[in-house]
Amino acid sequence: MSDQHSAPVFARYVALGDSQSEGVGDGDDRTGVIGLADRLAASMARANPSLLYANLAVRGKLASQIRHDQLDAAVALRPDVATVIAGMNDLLRPDFDADAVGRHLEAMFEALTAHGATVATLTFPDITRITPLARPIAARTVALNAVIREAAARPGVVVAETCDHAVVTDPRLWSSDRLHASPLGHQRIADALAQALQLPGSDDSWTTPLSPPLPQRHPAAQVGTELRWLATFLGPWLLRRLTGRSSGDGRVAKRPELARFEETADSRASASPR
Repeated sequence: MSDQHSAPVFARYVALGDSQSEGVGDGDDRTGVIGLADRLAASMARANPSLLYANLAVRGKLASQIRHDQLDAAVALRPDVATVIAGMNDLLRPDFDADAVGRHLEAMFEALTAHGATVATLTFPDITRITPLARPIAARTVALNAVIREAAARPGVVVAETCDHAVVTDPRLWSSDRLHASPLGHQRIADALAQALQLPGSDDSWTTPLSPPLPQRHPAAQVGTELRWLATFLGPWLLRRLTGRSSGDGRVAKRPELARFEETADSRASASPR
């Protein structure tokens, strides 16, 4: 458990990023998405009910686009804490350049910390443990995590090392598209960031494996699942890439201005398995 006497209490939180920070996989466009940033804001608001929160994240954005479209706006909001989660959309592109992603992250970390913000980011899990068809890009995840750690090696930046724990690839923490976290997954990520930031009441319970363990599946059933995933999710995603379209086309940030955070029943959901 974090030391309650030294745990920070934040007043102005701004989230930068892509679909994970926007909240895809946790709710829907009809009722509204929640996501890890909303859930992290809920943790901050328990320590400071006057918390002001903005979320500039937009699904589908590359690290360069997040820097170009969101950084200046984030700095102008004068946050004392920010989350920057970026790089997964870059990793999935044919022309992935880990060093370029690292430079964009470093620029964002530098600008935000220079203006007094504490910054939290995270490393990504080995997605081959979520979908075996991703084996060709396994080395990219290692490279991406390396540049994230390198860019974050500065005062004022903390890293939630989510990639180190087996639970993060439990299928129950992922939505059916395997690209976005489920509501439970978003909560676990929020709890990991809360621990990295040493928020009051945070601890390492987010690393606890889900219970009961999932039963072993017959190989034939696994093959069928992979083929359905190819047709339902990977195929349409590849088509968008080939046609130059993005899931974020025409979308804007869901909380572009700082406003008082109002906790909802969904954002209070615990990280307990269900």
